[in-house]
Amino acid sequence: MTTTQTVEDLFDQGLERYKAGESIDTLIPVFKEVCDRSRTVSAAWTCLSWLYLLADKPALALTTAQKAVKLNPQDPQARLNLALAMLDSGKKGVRSHVEITQQIIMVSEELREEVLSNIQDGLTRKPDWKSLDRIKAWLEE
Repeated sequence: MTTTQTVEDLFDQGLERYKAGESIDTLIPVFKEVCDRSRTVSAAWTCLSWLYLLADKPALALTTAQKAVKLNPQDPQARLNLALAMLDSGKKGVRSHVEITQQIIMVSEELREEVLSNIQDGLTRKPDWKSLDRIKAWLEE
């Protein structure tokens, strides 16, 4: 990788590689680098927390999702990731994050479709993901 590669390029390439089905283990370092180089971009932290969730690393997912939510409290995917990481880590207080996610996606059809698409993607990549099934059911209430 060249040092002239911008953070935006690295982020976009990481997303493309994810969509192409590349291994989560090879993508985590890419998104870690994006987060290291651009500490205030909530989307990068949201992506990294999602990758940690898919890799069964709920403790790392929790800290990265907390950072993403702190940077952008209105991002429903960051909230969803935080709720998932809390469930997977056995933490309390999950429901409030799910309710905030519900409120956000109720006012934006675009965000709603994006979140539901990501949930489906997660269940495709990790079919026996019980906590994601639970959150999906809550969001559909």
